[in-house]
Amino acid sequence: MMIRNVVRVRDGVRIHYRRMGRGPGMVLLHGFPQTGHMWRRVLPGLAERFTVVAPDLRGYGDSDRPAAGYDKRTMAADIAAVVQALGLGPVVLVGHDRGARVAHRFALDHPSRLTHLVLLDIAPTYDIFEHMDQRSARARWHWFFHLVPDLPEALTAGREEIYLRYCYKAWSFSPAAIEEEAVQEYVRCFREPGAMRAAFEDYRAGATIDLEHDAADRQTKIGVPTLVLWGGSRMAQSADMLGVWKERCERVEGHAIPDCGHFIPEEQPAAVIDAILRFVG
Repeated sequence: MMIRNVVRVRDGVRIHYRRMGRGPGMVLLHGFPQTGHMWRRVLPGLAERFTVVAPDLRGYGDSDRPAAGYDKRTMAADIAAVVQALGLGPVVLVGHDRGARVAHRFALDHPSRLTHLVLLDIAPTYDIFEHMDQRSARARWHWFFHLVPDLPEALTAGREEIYLRYCYKAWSFSPAAIEEEAVQEYVRCFREPGAMRAAFEDYRAGATIDLEHDAADRQTKIGVPTLVLWGGSRMAQSADMLGVWKERCERVEGHAIPDCGHFIPEEQPAAVIDAILRFVG
């Protein structure tokens, strides 16, 4: 049975989460433009062996949407507070897209709180900006659109569904992978007051203060075993996904998921479940 509840973190922000299963702790962090609902197809399978928690990151879903705190250090601290409040102990941390960037920062700032790290469809933020070229800039045009102050909020106001549906279709190998019920759940959340602004602030922090934090940690490697998965039918964020993460991790493995775009847990849930369970042993 899935349980829904909230944890209030240190600045009073309420983080909404889903919880299922029994056993060692596992935390699943979603990306954009989604919420913790994106894990619906993998959560039951992982919950057979783990206590699985799938929060909505601050600003997303049914969590609070404060005006500030969208740097990955603060967002990772939110998740550390959830882990502590639920008494999960060291966890397996799985992150997709923006959630994987939070997970990367969590591994650097809270290494004693995790046992394994799984990163889905990202390369390190610092490396992406450092090696940005014409081809990669075209692929990540939305990063730069989101960085413009106030304009994305104005252009998407009342048109959230149009923008979200474009993302789901453009970034998937099979647009039908995200069923209509899920689309409507995401639309519900992003229509809430301040929700689109919060997501854009997540990206804005990624191009400013997050880069400062990442630059300061360039020589610090992730110590726990790390698994990297990416969609094989979409241009990867690095030409050498394992190579770029070997520079950031002591131990890393991974592979592309065939017939898959960006939304790996929804497009190929069985492959995700299998890869994670094999990885954690």
